[in-house]
Amino acid sequence: MSASIEIDGLRKRFGSTQALDGMTFTVSPGQVTGFVGPNGAGKSTTMRIVLGLDAADAGTATIGGRPYPSLQRPLTHVGSLLDAGALQPSRSARNHLLWLAHSQGLAARRVDEVIGLTGLKSAARRKAGGYSLGMRQRLGIAAALLGDPPVLIFDEPFNGMDPEGIVWMKAFLRSLAADGRAVLVSSHLMSELEDSATHVVVVGRGRVITDASVADLIAAASGNYIVLRTSAPADAMTVLLRAGAEVTATGSGVLSVAGLSSETTVSALSGHAIPFSEVTTHRATLEEAYLELTRAAVEYRAEVTT
Repeated sequence: MSASIEIDGLRKRFGSTQALDGMTFTVSPGQVTGFVGPNGAGKSTTMRIVLGLDAADAGTATIGGRPYPSLQRPLTHVGSLLDAGALQPSRSARNHLLWLAHSQGLAARRVDEVIGLTGLKSAARRKAGGYSLGMRQRLGIAAALLGDPPVLIFDEPFNGMDPEGIVWMKAFLRSLAADGRAVLVSSHLMSELEDSATHVVVVGRGRVITDASVADLIAAASGNYIVLRTSAPADAMTVLLRAGAEVTATGSGVLSVAGLSSETTVSALSGHAIPFSEVTTHRATLEEAYLELTRAAVEYRAEVTT
C-alpha cells in the first residue's frame, strides 16, 4: 500500500477572487503532512479539487498518479473528512457506516473494524444526530478508513475534541503514517500539528510559501540563540560580550545570547563566578514559525487603535 497526492500548478478563480495561483506540492507516503495557512489561503479549494468536488481552471491534482474522477471504488484509494456534520442524524453510527460500505462493495466486518479503531464501539448504535462534534469527527474518520485507503485527507480533525480526544488523534495520525499512508491534515491548531506532523506545507494567497519538514522549519525559526537567567545580568553581559557574544536583555534577569554555544557560555560565566539559574538553547514553536512565514500573507489584519 503506497500512494501519494501530487498537486501541480493548480489555478482556480471564483469571480474576481484568485483562490489558487499555481498551488504545487506533494504529500508523500509514510508521513503526516500539515496543510496550514490563513483563512482564504486556498486550503479548502485545494482539497475539494483533489477530491473531485471542484474543477481546477488549470493544473492537475492526482492520487497515486490518477485524478479522482477516474478512480474505481474511490474509498479504497482515498479517504477524507471535510465536514463532520455530513451525515444522516436519524441513523445510528453503525448504520451510517454500513450504508457507506455497501455503496462501495465493502464487507460489513470492515465497519466493525473501523468502529473499534476510532473508539466508537460503545456509541455505535446511538443516533449520530446526538453525537458531540468530537464524536462526529471520530465517525467521519471511521468513514474515511472504510476502504483501507493508502491516502487520507482530514480538514480540521482536532475541532471539537476534548483533551483526551486530542491526545488520541495525534497518536492515531502518527500510526496511520507509520502504516505507510500519505496523510494530509489541514488545521489551524499548530501545537497539535507540531506533535503529529513530520512535514508541513504553508500556503498563502493561493500559493505555497514553504514546503519543509517540521524539524527544519522550527530550527530555522529558532534563531540559534541561548536564553540565560542570572541574578547578575550586568556582569554576565560584560563577560559574554568580551567572549564574542551578542547579548540582549529581554527581561528582568533574562539575557538572549547569540554567537556562543551553551557550553562556552557556561564556561565563561563559571570562570568569573557569575551565578546563573538557566542556560537553554531557544527552540521556536511551530506556531511561531508559522506566524513569521505568513505575516505578509494575512489578508485581513485587526487595526491597532490608540
